[in-house]
Amino acid sequence: MAEADFYQPIKERLEDLLAATGRRFHLEITARKGLSEKLKAGIPDGREIAFAFLKKRPDLFGFLEGQYDNDLVTVEVKEEATKLEDIYQAKLYKEVFGARYGFLITTAAIPEDIKRLCKGNPDIVHSCADSIYRFLAIGQFDKEKGRFAEWFEENPFEQDQYWK
Repeated sequence: MAEADFYQPIKERLEDLLAATGRRFHLEITARKGLSEKLKAGIPDGREIAFAFLKKRPDLFGFLEGQYDNDLVTVEVKEEATKLEDIYQAKLYKEVFGARYGFLITTAAIPEDIKRLCKGNPDIVHSCADSIYRFLAIGQFDKEKGRFAEWFEENPFEQDQYWK
């Protein structure tokens, strides 16, 4: 199966997890087509300029409604996240849009080498603008069970501070 075959099931499972946070949100598949008018309207002013500099866009993109502004969500999907470039592609989307929530989702197990590399050099998955309220998480989506099987470094949906 191709990477694109997993966009919809990953989107649906992320929507379940986002709904459990109690915040209103909008998430859509953006890899194949442009952004919907609803998504465009939800991007905070000044952030949409990033599209002028990118040849590609995140596989999934969306926002959570915030008290003062919307918090952006970027999601990059890979069949296997075995290269440093995979992490940096997900991090690029998160940083260039100023997203609060960034995800790299792989349909294969997260390699031990990647975990060790990221633990040894935390700057790989963290951005200078990150705080205890922002993250880039790497998740493994179990395609047979249709759910997330593993998160690195931690499951962000079990951390209340991220969703306030």
